Amino acid sequence: MKIPRRLLLQLVAGVAAFPARLARAEIYPARPVHVMVGYAPGGSGDILARLVGQWLSERLGEALVVENRPGAGTNIATEAVVHALPDGYTVLLVSAANFINATLYEKLPFNFIRDIAPVVALTREPNVMVVHPSVPAKSVAQFIAYAQENPGKVTMASGGTGASSHVSGELFKMLTSVDMVHVPYRGAGPALTGLLGGQVQVYFSPMAAALEYVRAGKLRALAVTTAARSPVLPDVPALREYVPDYEASQWYGIGAPRDTPAEIVGRLNAEANNVLADPKMQARLADLGQTPLGGSPVDFAKLVAEQTEKWGRVVKFSGARAD
Repeated sequence: MKIPRRLLLQLVAGVAAFPARLARAEIYPARPVHVMVGYAPGGSGDILARLVGQWLSERLGEALVVENRPGAGTNIATEAVVHALPDGYTVLLVSAANFINATLYEKLPFNFIRDIAPVVALTREPNVMVVHPSVPAKSVAQFIAYAQENPGKVTMASGGTGASSHVSGELFKMLTSVDMVHVPYRGAGPALTGLLGGQVQVYFSPMAAALEYVRAGKLRALAVTTAARSPVLPDVPALREYVPDYEASQWYGIGAPRDTPAEIVGRLNAEANNVLADPKMQARLADLGQTPLGGSPVDFAKLVAEQTEKWGRVVKFSGARAD
C-alpha cells in the first residue's frame, strides 16, 4: 500500500522531532550555565551564588559561571536575564531586592513576576538590629522607648534606599510608630563603618556582615529580624518577641527567563533541592547565618508574590523612591 506523501512527510517530521526533544531533555546542560548576580563580589549574595554554583556544577556536570552585574539595585542583572534566551543557560540569583524594586522603581523595563520564571528558593538570611554602644538601649523595648523620647533624633543607617536593611527598618517604624531618620549609604560596608564610627545609631544589618563586630563587642545586637531566633546568635531575641507580626528576611533563589522549558526548570529545581538537602551544605550555610529552603517552582512563585505584596506596602508607607 502506498503511503500518501503528506502523511509520509508528517511521519518523518515527527520522528525527526522526537529525538531532538528527547536529546534536549537528556543533555541539558551541554555547556556552562551563567548565573547573573546583581551584587559586587564578596557580599552574602555573591558568596551564596558561588557556593551553590560549585555544588550544582558537580551534579549537573557543567560549570555554573557567576557573572557579577551590580547596579540599579540588581535591576541590571535582572534585565540581562529577562532578555536572555530561554534555554536554561542564563539564570538569575533572585533576591529580596527584586520584590522591593517592583514598587520602589516607578518604571522598570520588565515585570519581574511576569518575565522571570521561578526555579527554586535557595535560602533565607536574617538581618540583625544592631546599635552603636553609645545607645543606652539594651533591648528592643528600651530602644523603642528611647526613640519615642527622642523623636526625629535617632539615625538609622541602610545599605541604600530600598535595600533590605532599609525596608527592614521601615517595617519596624511602621509597626512601632517610632520616628527615625534614614541615612542611606552606598552598601553594607559603608553603613557598618558609619555605625562603628558613631555617625548613626542603629542599622538593620545583614547578619553575615555584622557578626564579627557583635562577637567582638563593637556593636550591640538587639534582635534578629526573622520570626524565630537564629542558631548563629541564639541569645539574641527575634524582633517578633517584642513587635507582633514583624518579620524581615533576605531571600535568595534562582530564576530563569520566561518560557524556559519546563523540563529544564525541573532539572535545575531537582538538583538544587538535592544540594540544599546535603548535610555538608546545610552546615556551610549555617556558618553564613542562612537557612536552606528548597521546594518546588510553585512554592517559590508563591513566596515571590507574597513578598512583593508585603514590601510594596512597606515601600509605600516609607514614601521611598529609587534615586
